[in-house]
Amino acid sequence: MMPNMDPRALKKMMERMGIRSEEIDALRVTIETRDKNILIDNPQVTLINAQGSSSFQITGDISETEKSDSESLPEISEDDVKVVMEQSGTTDEEKARDALTKSKGNIAEAIMALKGE
Repeated sequence: MMPNMDPRALKKMMERMGIRSEEIDALRVTIETRDKNILIDNPQVTLINAQGSSSFQITGDISETEKSDSESLPEISEDDVKVVMEQSGTTDEEKARDALTKSKGNIAEAIMALKGE
């Protein structure tokens, strides 16, 4: 915030520049990354709209948790399994699913692993 400036005057000035902000009544914010979850408890969340672009400003009590291997596994669709089976030449659906799981959902890597067997 700008020092010695009335918050209402600042808000009016921002509105004139096309910047709008809105407080969001959030209970908790979770940010998921590949290897950890960032949890923000007691958050103060502000949605800021400026020139057609939206962004969030978040403050609160931050904690981090590591993801377990089961959380970081991708969801494997039936279509992915079929593609791996067709391209690798295997008829065993379970083998194709295992190859996809081991390759963390990478179809090309799963196909190569099955062809190399």
